[in-house]
Amino acid sequence: MNADDPIARLPDDQAALIVEVFRMLADSTRVQILWALVDAELSVNGLADHVGKPASSVSQHLAKLRIARLVRTRRKGTQVIYRLENDHVRQLVSDAVYNAEHAGPGIPGHHRGSADLHALPSEPARDGKGMQR
Repeated sequence: MNADDPIARLPDDQAALIVEVFRMLADSTRVQILWALVDAELSVNGLADHVGKPASSVSQHLAKLRIARLVRTRRKGTQVIYRLENDHVRQLVSDAVYNAEHAGPGIPGHHRGSADLHALPSEPARDGKGMQR
């Protein structure tokens, strides 16, 4: 960081890579696949069953996710097993899901059972247009 520029500008190539990651997250099937891999390693068929899509379709999504370096593979006999690339991807996917949970009514699922539950501020009620009531 530079004292004259406290907010560093991202290099253009890095910004382009970030845009590509968000492009990969702009598809509900790919989000479902990534969410399934947050706590597990699964084969194409296991992921297909989980997301309710044909294995061929899931395989195509996984190829894109591999190119974007969001998932990686390992061999287990004749099967290819998929997992998230790293903990940063796990955190990105988890944070996106947790943020989406805040859009719904009530206490988000990731806050339920927390020891600090009573410390969470309640969110104001909103009408169908997103306006506070």
